[in-house]
Formats: sequence, C-alpha cells, structure tokens
Amino acid sequence: MGETLTISNLGYPRIGSNREWKKALEAHWAGKLEEAALVKELARIRQEQLALQKDKGIDLIPVNDFTYYDHMLDMAVMFGIVPERFGYTSGRVPLSTYFAMARGSSEAPACEMTKWFNTNYHYIVPEIGEQTPSLTENKPLEAYRFAKERAGIDGMPVVVGLYTFLKLSKGFGEKELGPKVEQFLPVYVQMLKELEQDGVAWVQIDEPVLVMDMSDADIELVTRIYQEIAQAVPSLSIMLQTYFEAIDRYEQVVQLPVQGIGLDFVHDSGANLQAIAKHGFPQDKRLGVGLIDGRNIWRADLDSKLELVNTLAQSVPYARMVLQPSCSLLHVPVSTQAEEKLDPVIREALAFANEKLDELKLLGSALREPAAAAGELEASRNSLARFRALPQRNRQDVASQQAQWAQQRDQRGLAFAERQPLQQEKWQLPQLPTTTIGSFPQTKEVRQARLRWRRGEWDQHEYESFMQEQIAACMRLQEELGLDVLVHGEFERTDMVEFFGEKLDGFVFTQNGWVQSYGSRCVKPPVIYGDVAFREPMTVKESVYAKSLTAKPVKGMLTGPITILCWSFVRDDQSREQVTNQIALALREEVAALEEAGIEMIQVDEPALREGFPLKERDREPYLDWATRAFRIATSSVKDTTQIHTHMCYCEFHDILHAIRALDADVISIETSRSHGELIDKLDGEGYDNGIGLGVYDIHSPRVPDVTEMAAIIEQALQVLDPALFWINPDCGLKTRGIAETKAALANMVEAARQARGTLQTVSV
Repeated sequence: MGETLTISNLGYPRIGSNREWKKALEAHWAGKLEEAALVKELARIRQEQLALQKDKGIDLIPVNDFTYYDHMLDMAVMFGIVPERFGYTSGRVPLSTYFAMARGSSEAPACEMTKWFNTNYHYIVPEIGEQTPSLTENKPLEAYRFAKERAGIDGMPVVVGLYTFLKLSKGFGEKELGPKVEQFLPVYVQMLKELEQDGVAWVQIDEPVLVMDMSDADIELVTRIYQEIAQAVPSLSIMLQTYFEAIDRYEQVVQLPVQGIGLDFVHDSGANLQAIAKHGFPQDKRLGVGLIDGRNIWRADLDSKLELVNTLAQSVPYARMVLQPSCSLLHVPVSTQAEEKLDPVIREALAFANEKLDELKLLGSALREPAAAAGELEASRNSLARFRALPQRNRQDVASQQAQWAQQRDQRGLAFAERQPLQQEKWQLPQLPTTTIGSFPQTKEVRQARLRWRRGEWDQHEYESFMQEQIAACMRLQEELGLDVLVHGEFERTDMVEFFGEKLDGFVFTQNGWVQSYGSRCVKPPVIYGDVAFREPMTVKESVYAKSLTAKPVKGMLTGPITILCWSFVRDDQSREQVTNQIALALREEVAALEEAGIEMIQVDEPALREGFPLKERDREPYLDWATRAFRIATSSVKDTTQIHTHMCYCEFHDILHAIRALDADVISIETSRSHGELIDKLDGEGYDNGIGLGVYDIHSPRVPDVTEMAAIIEQALQVLDPALFWINPDCGLKTRGIAETKAALANMVEAARQARGTLQTVSV
C-alpha cells in the first residue's frame, strides 16, 4: 500500500458468473470429470475472477479466498487436521480425503457443518483432537504465486486468523484453548514466514470472532498470538480484518501489533465510528473502512458513505484509509448484468459483487477528484430516489394490519401438556412415529417439467398433471416404506423460500442471483423490496391432493417467517422485526387456509432461527423474543387438536433451547447426526417436554447409514427423552438426494424405529 487512499476487496464469490465452479465440482463427484480436469477448470475460474478485479481498478486484490469447498476446511487440511476415521496419515491431504471430510464417504461420516456467524453460509467445523498440527501445504502462498504468475497481480493473501479458527473448531474445551494456541502458533507462524520470504507485502488475517463478546483472558490470548506473529515476521504487514459487527474491545484491539485494522461500518450500529471518535485511531496503522454492504444487494447511498469517510477523516487521514466492503463478497451474487427481466427501477437499485466493486471505485474517485465523479454520483442518487418512491414499499393496508396485531395474543388455546393427549387421541400414532422433513428427491425430470412450465412450453393443466403424478408416486413410496406421517414431496418447489416469495406481495426474483450456501449448494434468495402481504392460498391444492391418496396423516409444509427473512435479501429501510411480522401475518392466513381444507398437521420450518442470532449476547434475548413471537403469530390460531411441527438444522442449539420451547410447537425435528449426539447431552441436562425428533441420518451426504447406526442414535436419545414424545426422522429434507439412496436410507430408518419399539415393549413388559 502506498501513502494514498486505497481501494481493497475482502473476498470474491467463488461460484463463477454462471455457477461454473458448482458444475465442475458436481461433475467431478459424479465421476464425469477427472481430478486433473477439475483442477484445470477451477484454475481457469480463479484466474478469470482475479482479472476481473484487476480490471475494476481494485488496488488490493485478495487471494486464497477461492476454495474447492470451504475456507475453514482449507485451514484444517493445511494444518493436517483430519479426523482419524478418514485414514489420513501425513503429508499433503489428497483431494479425495478433502471432499470426504466435507461430504462423507461410504467408510466415514462427514465432518459437522454449521453456520458462519449469523450468515446463511455453512462452514465445515474442524475436529481437533490429539493430532499434531503441521504445515502440509501453504495454501495462501500457492494462491499468491498463482495470482502473480497467471494474472500479473501482487495479491493480498487472505487467511483465517488462528484465534477464530480455534474458537470455531470442536474437539476440546474452552480451558484447552490456550494450550491449543501454543500448539498451533508455531505452524501458523511458519506459514506466514514463508509468505514473507516470498515477498508478500500485506496479508489479510480474518478475525471475525473479535466482534463477539470477549473476556480479559480472550484479549490476552489474542495479544499473545499477534505479539508472536509481529516478532516472527517483522517485514510482513498484517491487515487484521473484522466484520459482521462492531468490536467492543476497541481500545485493546487497535493496540495489537499489526499494521492495519479492518472494521465494519455497515453492520456496527454506529459503534465503530463512535469508538474512533471517542478514543481516536493509532497513527501507525491503516484503517480498513468497511463501507459497502457485503451481505446485502442494495445500491449504496453514496452521499452517506462519503459523509462517513469525511467524518472518519477527522481522526484518520485519507492516506491511511483503505476503502473496502464490510465483509467478503462471498455472500452476494456475482453481477446484475443478467437481470434483464426485473423492473428497471428495481434493477437500478441493486448492486451485486461486481457493482459493489464499482461503487468502491466511484467513492475513491469522488474523494480524489470530486468534479470528475459528480455525474455518476448524481445518477446513483436518482436511481435510489425512484426506488424509494415505489408505492409497493409504502402500503397503508399492511401498516394497519401490523398495528392491529401489535398487542394481540399469540398463544395456543391450551398448553402443550393439555393438547397433546387430545392430539394423540385424534391421530392414534404408534410409539416412535416416523416421518420425513418434507421434500423428496427432485429428479432431472421434475426440474425439466418446472422449466417447461415456466417457459410456457407446458400449460397449467399439463404441469399440474405431472406434479400430481409425482405426488402420487411419492405417497405410494412412503406407504410401501411404512412411514407413519406422510408428506407430498414438494416437487413443485424450487426452493423453500423462493416458492413462498413468488406467491406473496413484496418479493421479486432474480435470474442469476445465486450465492453459495455450503459446498456446491447454491441458492437464489428472493428479494424483499416492498411490504409483504398474503394474496391467496399457496400450498393447499397439493396438500389436499396428497391427503386424498392415503388414510395416513399428511403434513402441510410451510417455511417460517424468520427463515423467509434470513434466506432472502431484505429491504434495508425497515427493521428486520418489522419485515418478519409482515411475513408472519401472511403465513397466518395460509395456516388458516390449510386447516380449513382439512390439513391438520402443519409443519412450519424455522431452520434459520439460530442463524439470525445477534453476535452480541446483550442483543440475543430481544431478538429471540420477537422471532419466537413471529412464529406464534403464524401458528397460534389453530385448533388444539391441530398439530404444529417445525424443523431446525445445523446450528448451536444449546444457545437457543429456551427459545425452541417458546415456539410452542407440538413437534420439533432437529439435526443430530453430524453433531454426534451433542444435543442429546444438552437435553439430558435441561430436558424438553414437547414432541421432538432428532435426525437419525445425515441427508447432506450420499452415504447410507445402516440400521445399527441409526438405532444407536435412537437408543442414545431415549436415555433422556420421553418415548411418548419422541419422533424419528432424517436430518433435513431429501430434495438433493438420489432416489435409490433415499429409499435405502428411509427403509433402514423405519426398521431402526421398528426395532426400537420392540425394545421399548420388551422393557415395559
């Protein structure tokens, strides 16, 4: 970095402008692309992304932000942290082992996967046991050399900070964190030394854990890490990068022996700016100014951004500022270029990754040469004004409905203990009832049918006839397998949020707005741009048809208000609570429509409840209060005999067990297979009095566990849970799985349940 205002990026979307990255990976996993061809294709994509950032005029271009699956998994294999079950011994970790850790194999279950802070990205959780870390390969150095040789870029390697890496890993207790730091620090320093020796000028070390609540001991440990790094690599400049929130320990963090501190000025609620105004900023450091929202897709108000920079300039000279996104652009789509079908007013209000880089460049130009940037700034200003004036963003009927419900009761008529016997009498379910989470495999034929309908090649009758055939086949399969509570399979749904957004007011949809959720799994989040409102029933037709085909109970399937919020790109002019309540009121009408049509088991999935968890402890209870109330607003109007289900997956449940109780769902299904029963230990201590199903196998892996393995999970759960309230189900929906493996896994699950029932009957006798 020279002594002028600098423009930087913190990370770029990996997936490719047309999801080439995803397609290459999946072709390799399917055996259609050899490893050498995969490596070549991913190198091409990486080179293209580097060249684009260079063409955008970015001064500091990140390298090592690209990955074959996940950046935390990259760190684990770089240090040789491979669980024993994968058969690794030493040296560079083979790509096959790398993918097995992420996806599982026939020999070993995958590593746990959970949310990356409060985003919708999932990372692979490193399992640190007794392994001795070693530098098996220097991934940041390889990425740096690649950028230099293939794109002529002197890049800035990006690496997860050691403190964040260890805090987000599993396999040891909090008291062992200090010893683990001492064990890993020499290897981490070795990696940095090799970068220094190769001529690397700046390294971006991501330490997002620094925005969490930190004790004095935490700060002492972080200080120990960075003092060691500073002594070991004196010629290497470190940009210590934080994001997603403000840092509470501002005074201590800015005194760490690094050359730059990156702060988020978008999601900090003004706290980072206040800290600088109160305490100043060290004169020997660069300030990374996280100006452009790296997590949402709206055009920035550039006038307010310039005002912020000018305010910061009272404490930090422009020459020591680095203008950058608030976090990696991993969380937004690549480009708005393909969004030709959107209303022009809405399209002009969007900024994906490429457009955000353009905004950063424009801000830099406006600060250096204001007159030259005046025209572009005025155009941006006018686009925002047209968007803000849209009537769909200012609906009086929606505002009135929210006001009416502000003080209304949001509780079921009877408490669970009173309504549960009524439900059991109504449904007459066996002990340990079996069910699935909702979706069944979506074959190529299903996807093609939906595409033909959307293109107008099929009329509505052709499309509905095809979908009824799929539903009928799904119902036959479930009855043949012996499941107790059935679902219609959700073949008509591309995505569990997009489907509902298409049927509610206030949403729009992109053509190519894909983002990475986990591994090669990409989602295309709906865009909430206006006030959300119910139009007409959304799921009744399919559920009623499915119910007509069986004498067994059939669940209606909805996505909950918090999940619709978290898995959408949300308007940024209202509070998240306000938007969630709009969604909840719309879903309440859908729940009523299902119940009126005779669907009296209704599942309202909330897998994102924990995802929306604020990073600061002080903000969590207020969030959980309004989030759980939104669920109850959507579900509390039903009869006492109507059974409300919900589902959650892949998160730290021990943080929110009290909130799960507050949902007051009759049955909740929860992931447990990847976390190896850790939740069961938590339930042993606290208990849970409503119906609960702990997922007995991992649907994100192609591996089919045998009956014995599932039975062991059931047996472990029944040590702490009431058999009268225990359900048996997979971890999550089956949409992405193949038909053959789905049949095999569900057959094993039903058999495991049958054996468990037999054991319970024997014990009772």
